[in-house]
Amino acid sequence: MKVLKFFIPGLYVLAGLVSCKEEVSHQPQASAYPFLTLSRESRTLSTTYSTVLEGKQYVDIRPQVSGFITDVLVKEGAKVRKGETLFIIDTIPYAATYEQAKAAVATAEAQEATSKLTLEGQEELYKEKVISDFELQTSRNSYLTAKAALAQAKAQEVSAANNLSFAKVTSPVNGVAGMTSIRVGALVSSAMTEPLITVTDNSQMYAYFSLSEKEAVRLLKEYGSLENTINSFPEVSLILSDGTEYALKGKIDAMSSIVENSVVRVRAIFDNPDRLLINGASATIAIPHFMENCIVVPQEATFEIQDKIYVYKVVDGRASSAMISVYEVNNGKEYIVESGLSEGDVIVATGAGLLKEGTYVTDAAKAGQGAAAEGQDKTAEE
Repeated sequence: MKVLKFFIPGLYVLAGLVSCKEEVSHQPQASAYPFLTLSRESRTLSTTYSTVLEGKQYVDIRPQVSGFITDVLVKEGAKVRKGETLFIIDTIPYAATYEQAKAAVATAEAQEATSKLTLEGQEELYKEKVISDFELQTSRNSYLTAKAALAQAKAQEVSAANNLSFAKVTSPVNGVAGMTSIRVGALVSSAMTEPLITVTDNSQMYAYFSLSEKEAVRLLKEYGSLENTINSFPEVSLILSDGTEYALKGKIDAMSSIVENSVVRVRAIFDNPDRLLINGASATIAIPHFMENCIVVPQEATFEIQDKIYVYKVVDGRASSAMISVYEVNNGKEYIVESGLSEGDVIVATGAGLLKEGTYVTDAAKAGQGAAAEGQDKTAEE
């Protein structure tokens, strides 16, 4: 009987240990993930658009008269001034025509003067009833014919003078000369398809790009008018083809009021004092969007289901999915959350695509600290 009393308490203790072990084995193990507690922040995002640069003025210089080139005075790539002579077309035939036109004017002036004197004499004779109405009217008609001939001769003189001046091909603008294949002796005419040379004013550069019809309508609704929309744009940046950013900022100064092929054309202007920007160069316009007091989440903290974006909030130690709506512009790394999350919410910062609804999670940072502390304790015991 004494033996039984000794073993029974031991059985109770053994049963209790087994029960505790089973309870612990059913406790779910939490997975460690980085947590992020949301707070309101500020961000600057950019929307980019491809563009091709154009000089403020880009002028094709074409001949207005025909003839052989006798002088090429322009230097390719050099700065030229408005009115500066670039090419000279053989002036001899045009000078001769001009002299003929001047002589024709002198002849017509003499004829007009003679007709006028004749008419004055006829009018005196008519008063004395020496000549008839017919003779007087004939003199008047002769005088009018002489006046018309003089006007025609003067017009031909102006035309001849213009053609003579056109033989000197000048630049209509200040700018930089392009390249030319025209040399002395080349035959040119106004019917040429290729220009003699191009002159570009690169002191300012235009960058044209396109907004989608949807974007343009949204902006117009937001700001109320085309003028207000243009004035609402912030300064824009220009990313060159080598990936570097142009030092000077630009300003959007024009926006089309016409939709063409579902887009609206917009123009930005950049100063180009050092002529670093080249006509025809490709680049990218970057329009900044300043966002203040907003909730920001990493894109790696999100996952998508049927074009809907979700994150996992941490609720009572479990991962709970929450659908969010985000601002249409992002920097490729983060989303600006418009709805679905609040300041102070805790979310799983990375690896959302690996989680399942209701999974027990723990903060990886705290788990790491706990593991480090445990390791220090073991080291101290040893």
